[in-house]
Amino acid sequence: MTTAFRPRPSVVRRDSGLYGYERALRRRGLGPVAGVDEAGRGACAGPLVVAAVVLGKEIDGLTDSKLLSPARREEIHDRILSTARAVETVVIPPDEIDAHGLHRCNITGMRRAVARLSCDFGYVLTDGFRVEGLPAPSLAVWKGDRVAACVAAASIVAKVTRDRIMTALDEQHPEYGFAVHKGYGTARHRRALRDHGPCPQHRFSFITVARSGPGSGMGENEVGGRCCPTGEPRGA
Repeated sequence: MTTAFRPRPSVVRRDSGLYGYERALRRRGLGPVAGVDEAGRGACAGPLVVAAVVLGKEIDGLTDSKLLSPARREEIHDRILSTARAVETVVIPPDEIDAHGLHRCNITGMRRAVARLSCDFGYVLTDGFRVEGLPAPSLAVWKGDRVAACVAAASIVAKVTRDRIMTALDEQHPEYGFAVHKGYGTARHRRALRDHGPCPQHRFSFITVARSGPGSGMGENEVGGRCCPTGEPRGA
């Protein structure tokens, strides 16, 4: 098992750009670098999607997926797939999240996505969470999707993959509006849960779902619009 590892001390300047981490690691013989991120952690319906990306050439406009419009995300997503050395995604369904817990599924998904990468890499950058058991040295980067290109790319791949899944689920369960809110705890989604109860695509271990259904008395401001796992901290 490879433990978390930091290369020799190096300063990555704030003005070094989104590729600063990768360049610094490559200078120390630790490239190429894999980035890992997830989408759907805060949703109470639909899967958690984890992506791992090893970039090839630099991509203009790459940034945190949340800062991009849907059309721009789709465009950059396609550019990532056409130019990256390797891309892998892991889709973790709601019943698995209910059975094992959100955070454990998140970490396991990151491990699985990295293990499936089809090219060699010398280092792994993960978004936010330290992940044990990766096949290369690694570092957890706070807000990594905004400061490291490979993590930003992973965030886009995970987000676009998950949004497409939620849009497809909307055709099966149109009463919830999955294509609009993507399973997050919006007012519309909470109203639908109150009126129709949950469907198999909901995470039953989450407070918003566990307290839902006709006659539940769940109001518009239930848990502040957050879909919080019942057994994990709200900020998880």
